[in-house]
Order: sequence, then C-alpha cells, then structure tokens
Amino acid sequence: MPDTDDRPRGVVPARGDASRRTPVRGTDGSDKAMQGRRAAGFPPRRPVQARCNLASAGDLGMIPARLRAIGVVVASSLLVLAGCADTPSAPAAAWPQRPVVRLAFDVAPDLRSVAGRETVSLTLGRRVCELVFRAWPNKPSAARAGNQLEVTGAIVDGRHVQPRVLPAGAPDGVPGTLVELPLPQCVPAGEGIRAELDFALRLGENADERLGVSPETGTAWFGSGFPLLAWVRGQGWAREDAVDIAGETATSEVFRLSDLTVSVPDGMRVAGTGQAQGERPGPRAGTRTHRFSADAVRDVAVAVGRYEVLERDITGTRLHLFTPVDGTRVEPEQWAGELDRALQRLTGRFGRFPYPDLWVAIAPAQSSGIEFPGALQFGDTRPENLTGLATHELAHQWFYGLVGGNQARDPWLDEAFASYAEASLGGATDRSYYDLEAIPDRVRGDLGDPMAEWGDRGFGTYYQGVYRQGAAALLAARAQAGPDRFDAALRGHIARHAHAVTRPADVAAAFDDLPDVLDLLRRYGALPPAG
Repeated sequence: MPDTDDRPRGVVPARGDASRRTPVRGTDGSDKAMQGRRAAGFPPRRPVQARCNLASAGDLGMIPARLRAIGVVVASSLLVLAGCADTPSAPAAAWPQRPVVRLAFDVAPDLRSVAGRETVSLTLGRRVCELVFRAWPNKPSAARAGNQLEVTGAIVDGRHVQPRVLPAGAPDGVPGTLVELPLPQCVPAGEGIRAELDFALRLGENADERLGVSPETGTAWFGSGFPLLAWVRGQGWAREDAVDIAGETATSEVFRLSDLTVSVPDGMRVAGTGQAQGERPGPRAGTRTHRFSADAVRDVAVAVGRYEVLERDITGTRLHLFTPVDGTRVEPEQWAGELDRALQRLTGRFGRFPYPDLWVAIAPAQSSGIEFPGALQFGDTRPENLTGLATHELAHQWFYGLVGGNQARDPWLDEAFASYAEASLGGATDRSYYDLEAIPDRVRGDLGDPMAEWGDRGFGTYYQGVYRQGAAALLAARAQAGPDRFDAALRGHIARHAHAVTRPADVAAAFDDLPDVLDLLRRYGALPPAG
C-alpha cells in the first residue's frame, strides 16, 4: 500500500498530497453573524510550568500553617527533581531589533492575480553587501500548480537596484526562489537599511497549495505570497534550495508587520494575519482596503472572496473562521467547536496560545492543511479527519510560529512536534501506528535529515521518516522520562526560544537533564551522536 495510506483513522497527511486529494465542493453551510472584536492585545497569560505549579493560595489557605510550610518545602523540592525549577514563567520577548515590514496586496477582480508592494526596514548584526529574499510561490510544487511570484522593481535606501534572481530549486521557465538585492555599498553591522519591492503574484487555478484560486467558489488564498526576508540571527542568509516535494523549506526570523493592506472588490471578505485594523475605500471605485497588523510573525497568509465569517472567542484567542458561501463538508459551528477543543488540549500541554487572533480559511482546492503564524488554511476536510488535522496544524502555532526553525535544514523541529501533538492529543484511534518498532526500516534513524535528502525520496517516505517517526520518538521519550518531566522541559524550551530560529542543539539543551530522551533522539537521528 502507498506510504500515505496506511495510517489509522484520524491520521492524515498535513501537506498537499496528490495521492489523497479529495473533491472540493461540499454541502450548504449556514451564515453566522459577525460579532464585535475584542480589545486589541494578548489574552491574560498563565505560568507555563504545566503540572509543575505549587498549590494555589486558596488551596494552601485550607492547610494549617505549620503543615503548609512543610508542604511548600516538599513541593519545591519535587519541582527541582522534576526538572521544573528552571522553567521560565513566560515566553521570551520578541527580538527588539526585528525587521519592520509593510505589505500591500491589490487583488484583481477575477482573483487570479495580485499586485504587491513591500517595504522592509531592518538593522542587522553583521556587515552585509546584499539582501536576500525568498519567492516561495516559485518552488516546484507551487509553480507546477500555476503559481508564480515575480519581483518587478526594487529600491534600496532610495536608489533603484536590479534584483538578481537565482533558480535555487525553481523549475525551468519559472522565476527563481532566491532574490538578491545588491546594496549600493556594503552596510556595517548596526546600520539601518530600507528596501522597497514591487511584485506580481499569479495564483494557480484549483491549486492544492498554499496559494491558489477557486473560480467555482469565488475564493482565493495566498500564504508566503510575497518576497520573504531570509535573515537568521547569528547565521546569516538562508539560501537552501527549494525541493521537489510538498513540504515547507521557508526560513525567516519574526518581523513586526506594521501594516498589511488587502484591497479587494466590494463585497468580498478578507482574512489576514494579526489583528484587524478596520477598512477604508480602496484605490479604485468599487474596491475596499482591509488593514491588519501584527507584533511578531515570520510569514503572512491572506484569503479573500465569497466567504461566510464566524467570529468568537475560543480558549483565550479570537477565532475568525472563513468558509465558502457554497458550503463545506463540516459545518462552521462544528469547525469552531473542534478548533476550540483542540486548543484547550494544546494549551494544557504547551502553554498559552501565542497569538491574540486566529484566522482560519477553507481553501477549497487543498487536500489537507497549512500553517502560518496566527493563521491556518484547510481544505474542505472530511469530518472523520477533522480532529487530527486541526490538532496538527494548531500545534504548529507553537512549533514553527512561535519557536521557529530552518525548515529546509531541520524539518523535524516543527513537523515531529506537531505530529507528536496530533498523535497524543488528536484522537488517533490506533496508537500502535506510532510504535517505534513499526517504523519502516528504510527511514529508521533518518529523522534529522534535511529536506534536500527527502526531496529525492518522495512525500510518502518523508511523511514516514519525519511525521510518523518523529511522533513515535517523542511519544516514547515522554513515556521514558515521565510526562511531568518531559512536559516541563518542553515548555521551558518553548519559553526560552520564543520568536527565535532554533537548532537541534536547542532541543538537546532543553532535555539535558533527561538522558533517556537524548539517547532516544540520537538513536533515531534527530540529534547527532554524543561526543
């Protein structure tokens, strides 16, 4: 049987997978009234030491003073033994010198193309002689589906420059995935740079990708649909080639999205990234411009068109659910309920949700789900797949959105943890699927391989080697270490490396006091051998 078809019920591929594409039209949906937005700002946060907190003040008040003092001492000692003493109480703040990005999208009336403009202001920690952006719509799977991104003009510090566009894995006949802007002169560390880019985005019809347009439903969606700055602190530019596989290779530090505008024909709904900042008349008669902003994100996703919108608070965040007016297999109320329940389980395991708003759009041509910071795209999912898929994609809000990684070099850093969350919290009915002994020999020990290796082996093998093997290894590690110790170490990792781009060594440091975990991760190739 194909690699992607031997999963238990509820375990589905979390990327576009041609072997499991499903019909895109569903049954009638129901219109949900718009509700008022809550005030801007993050929800109240709780300490992140799950299962490592002392009794509450109210609980202690019911205990005699002498016993209460003894209990605190004993409990504190247990926390140290459990590896909880050094767990940070809140996520690290975002990088103060993070780039500031302004994005403007002007969507064509037929939704098939977008004119864009991007302004980036940045101050880097080392001398640079060029800026590097990635054009991910030009990667092989996206380009074959009819998507394309072309930079049509560039200005750096007030001077026009000629972009150098390199293939970097793009197929023949398509603009490259790597765009270099040569600086008029090299810029020393600590000196500001301002770049302005004009670009044209073409959306593929019924593309099972992060970008596409569905003429039948009058909807379009585009994630990573702009030149994405590819800088990583302490490392430099991320220049890895795109690979011919349906998986992410994007790498970016967080940036402050100071202004995102999306101009669309009147009557069309817009799902953005961050927090909605209202709307105004558009650049032409018969258009409206919708505005958004975000404090710290590493990518942007937008969906536009004939959508119904359901808005409500779920588990401390504001949900904006966009479903095509033509209907979906799963009713909007069921979608919202499932997302709420999944978030409750995930926040109990990983800590508070990282974003004040969650934008979820159904992209009718997609067969699975794709994650972005504070935003998700889903295909017209079947009801039996909803719990596992929602759990997986929401888990990416912590692993990729909040705690980043180089997805080309270390894909397991986000996919293994999201698959672990799906396996343990997503309602999988056959846990034997995640037994380490059941992992195919052909991928055993390859968990830490880069996308360049998996690209030649196909998505099915990649799924088995990273998603399934990663979930199995982390489930076994948690069982060996004990849930409390493992969860505390993982929450500490999330808190320490919030808003950063991590390496496998950061995971190793998080579990430094749990040698059984390290040994298991080394055995299956996630970490290099000791010594």
